[in-house]
Amino acid sequence: MLLLATLAVAGLHWLTNRYDRAVVKEELLDPAARQRRTDLSRALNYLLVGSDHRSGASAEDQRSDTILIVHVPAGMRQAYLISIPRDLLVAIPPAAGNGGSQDKINAAYEHGGGGQAGARLLSATLTRLTGIRFDGAALVDFSGFKEVIDLLGGIRMCVDTQVRSIHTQTLFTPGCQQMNGARTLDYVRQRYGLPGGDYDRQRHQQQMLRAVLDKAGETHLRSDPVKLDQVLRAVGGSLTVDTNGVPLEDLLLAFRSLPADALQGVQVPSYPQTIDEVSYVVLDNGGNGLFDAVRGTRLPEWVGANPRWVNRL
Repeated sequence: MLLLATLAVAGLHWLTNRYDRAVVKEELLDPAARQRRTDLSRALNYLLVGSDHRSGASAEDQRSDTILIVHVPAGMRQAYLISIPRDLLVAIPPAAGNGGSQDKINAAYEHGGGGQAGARLLSATLTRLTGIRFDGAALVDFSGFKEVIDLLGGIRMCVDTQVRSIHTQTLFTPGCQQMNGARTLDYVRQRYGLPGGDYDRQRHQQQMLRAVLDKAGETHLRSDPVKLDQVLRAVGGSLTVDTNGVPLEDLLLAFRSLPADALQGVQVPSYPQTIDEVSYVVLDNGGNGLFDAVRGTRLPEWVGANPRWVNRL
């Protein structure tokens, strides 16, 4: 939705008339996880789920590769990308055919059956853990997101540690470089061989989102309606959204004033732990007050007091 809003600067009226019905809309939030108020002038929380669509895998065999809480304080001049560790140990509520379990949080999407139902179970799991209710949600098919990056002409990513892809054997060497969609998605999925493991992966995914927003804002799409049409169709094809009853046009109008350089990355205070020979991530002191700060709209103060858990994007 942030990307759509950035592109909306180039043609909001065209977007709402041509693409509103093209963007897939579903109820991605469980009733227990849904914020019933629709006032966009207050602090907002959105759930962003990147699905890991592996070739040949069924819908029931998908895990959420990326889980982000996007917190936007009132005034919409800042946004915080809070990455939820994929291996975080949580209590997953019961779902159809599943009596509930203790498992890694990225398994909630799979236990729910993937897609809309998987996103609902994931949102319920997150609300049970954090107490946060969401004003909307988006499910991103990252395999389709590659086309968006390519249509933007690639993005600039800065590699800080040499790492070889476990998927393609591509060697990523340190330094800032232009990457196409396939190379970008390959890089931000890596965690093995990195000093911070999954924490580095989370930071790289946050950096990718920032880089995409930067490029979308720089690209002169206003003077190239054909390219704008292609990018918007690619974005719409990779997104499923739950706007919580708010018209898409109203969301884009609200978010389009948010500058890309106002994004900050946040890690959940946590640490790895092996339990019964399985590697998990567990909360450090209940999250060290992070979730309380989000619910109490005190996240800027929490970020200032906890620089260890803040990522520079």
